[in-house]
Amino acid sequence: MEPSYISLYRDGTLQDRVKNALDRLASCDLCPRRCKVNRLAGEVGFCGAGRRIKIASYNAHFGEEAPLVGKYGSGTIFLSHCNLLCQFCQNYDISHLAEGWEVEPGQAAAMMMELAKRGCHNINFVTPTHMVPQILEALVPAIEGGLNIPLVYNSSGYDRRETLELLEGIVDIYMPDFKFWDEKWAKQYCAAPDYPSVARDAIKEMHRQVGDLEINHEGIATRGLLVRHLVMPNGVAGTKEIVAFLAEEISPDTYTNIMDQYRPCGTANEDALINRRLNSREFRDALDAAGHSGLKRLDPRDKVRIFLEGK
Repeated sequence: MEPSYISLYRDGTLQDRVKNALDRLASCDLCPRRCKVNRLAGEVGFCGAGRRIKIASYNAHFGEEAPLVGKYGSGTIFLSHCNLLCQFCQNYDISHLAEGWEVEPGQAAAMMMELAKRGCHNINFVTPTHMVPQILEALVPAIEGGLNIPLVYNSSGYDRRETLELLEGIVDIYMPDFKFWDEKWAKQYCAAPDYPSVARDAIKEMHRQVGDLEINHEGIATRGLLVRHLVMPNGVAGTKEIVAFLAEEISPDTYTNIMDQYRPCGTANEDALINRRLNSREFRDALDAAGHSGLKRLDPRDKVRIFLEGK
């Protein structure tokens, strides 16, 4: 079955959305920060991104969740800049330092097509929130070049509902983070006290569009929502509240990856609360919370950990 974005291209809806999205760059309100700068004229706001899409790297990635990776990998395109800029970002050189190259829409489209020709099961846009218009713009020549695999929107969760609505019928798989439950920590580490409420609203909209994660007979995700949650030291992330929200207000079948790979990157060494890795007790507590929340679809790697730990 072909992705729905192809039918939207055929009837002209995609092209209309490209224009709509690009027009919004004139007074940019794509993300919750609503900087209102004219990115079409080269002005930059909080994220630091301008008119053109900037890409740090692209490749077949085998470190994502199993339903995305399959046999041939997830076709990841890492976008430079970020609208959240977490203090502890593990991609600090890309998000904060904006390493990468500005490219034209046709060049970005060629990257998508190359990944598809390699056999990648999807095109996975990493940190796309501030580049939605440019992604849509590049999608047009990619479709004309034969692209027909699912698109993954791999975001921080700091997404406006109005921008996500531009992506309805275009994005097949939403993969947001849910980083913080408490606005205190979101303010301290991301300068975004509204992050918790924004992420809740964004995840509800994502699920409305695509539903629970659908996986085909080959074990490959084709459509739906996959949520990531990074457990942080000293309970900073609010894991118990987040998994309860997902189970009770999104769906108990929300495919959820409880991640233990936190390490103090970026400028995290400047804060004593997050200047260390997790300890085993913290991660076991997070898995317990997820297990008791009612969530039925924890990432298999988490299930293995639960089994090994006798849970």
